Amino acid sequence: MGFNIAIDGPAGAGKSTIAKKAAADLGFIYVDTGAMYRALALYFIRNGIDGADEEAIKNALTQISVTLQYSGGTQQVLLNGENVSDLIRTEEVSRMTSVTSALGCVREKLLSLQQDMAAAHDVIMDGRDIGTNVLPNADIKIYLTASVAERARRRYLEQKQKGGTSSLEEIEKDIIERDTRDKNRAIAPLRRAEDAVYLDTSDMNIDEVAAEIERLYREKIRS
Repeated sequence: MGFNIAIDGPAGAGKSTIAKKAAADLGFIYVDTGAMYRALALYFIRNGIDGADEEAIKNALTQISVTLQYSGGTQQVLLNGENVSDLIRTEEVSRMTSVTSALGCVREKLLSLQQDMAAAHDVIMDGRDIGTNVLPNADIKIYLTASVAERARRRYLEQKQKGGTSSLEEIEKDIIERDTRDKNRAIAPLRRAEDAVYLDTSDMNIDEVAAEIERLYREKIRS
């Protein structure tokens, strides 16, 4: 069995960036579950599938393959063999992901792949329900969050750097709406696991947060 670190938290908390750095520092495999859900969402958008049409989504899932590969230590997300890593970070994909990731058929599609990777490797995995559902026996669980204003600011700067046109107000509204959906969905809602370390990153930079995760790891293996 691998050593598993589960990181959960709301949209825009910096989970992916921080998990990626901590994994590189520790020599772990980083598993970005959000990217896997985003790849599915991209397929639905490309094929004109309504995110609320569960039957159409269920049928489409039989035509979709999502895999993760690593090249030079960088994770690549493949959708039916196509590298879509640079295509899945738009606000349109984010909105579709938030809607479709709440569906049981979508979550079931990816759950076994995620658990198999964690069983075979030392991994840091981030998402919405990793510590509560995907890896309930993870060695370390962390609930990573930040204020809505700070999360919106970070997402705005990220989108602006990539040429995005969404305003800060639009992004903040989307984050609030996504928080509500994620916390209130019927299947695997976003919540802090009882044994998760609560980490508010509003006033911390990436290096500081990664260092705290690495400290928790060293503390765990010494105990």
